[in-house]
Amino acid sequence: MAEPADGPVVLADATRPRRRRDPARKDRILAAAAELVAKHGYHAVGMADIGAAAGIVGSGIYRHFGSKAALLSALLEQLMDEMQRTAAAVVAGAADDREALEGLVANHVRFAIEDRRLLQVYYREAHHLPEDDLRRLRRAQRHYVEEWVIALAPLRRELSDAELRVVVHAALGTTQAVLFHHSGLPADRLAEMLVAMGRQCLGL
Repeated sequence: MAEPADGPVVLADATRPRRRRDPARKDRILAAAAELVAKHGYHAVGMADIGAAAGIVGSGIYRHFGSKAALLSALLEQLMDEMQRTAAAVVAGAADDREALEGLVANHVRFAIEDRRLLQVYYREAHHLPEDDLRRLRRAQRHYVEEWVIALAPLRRELSDAELRVVVHAALGTTQAVLFHHSGLPADRLAEMLVAMGRQCLGL
């Protein structure tokens, strides 16, 4: 069979190694963003700073996130998704409302200690999100609070619906102080104190 007039067809070199995607790159970007934004503030941190901390060029971030606002949105949505997921698992595995509520307190304290940087960013920087992203984040937050309210209501029947929410927000607020205060306490002792204060706020 004659070859085409343009010459022989050159096939792609099957032996050439393909460029492999780094599955951990996106997680490194998110972790670097949380660390830097918590430490320096949203406006003080550029994409190049985040890229350098993640071990990639700043422009490489745009393969995963279209803008710094999109990166912040993904970071905070990841946090709320995980908080909602673990809260739902705690409630589903509890024998009764008291056990569910105590589990929710312990779970929230764990987040405050282990994911301190992420929660710092949430409380300080969420207002920088585009309106739609912020609305979606606030809706997820309300669902998270609702898990607590539903578990608390049978245990505090003397409280109105509005009062239940005040109590829950007060319990959640006991962990906020530790986000911005370095106590120097060992993690287990700090968790013990925060759990005790959260339970007291809830009336347990």
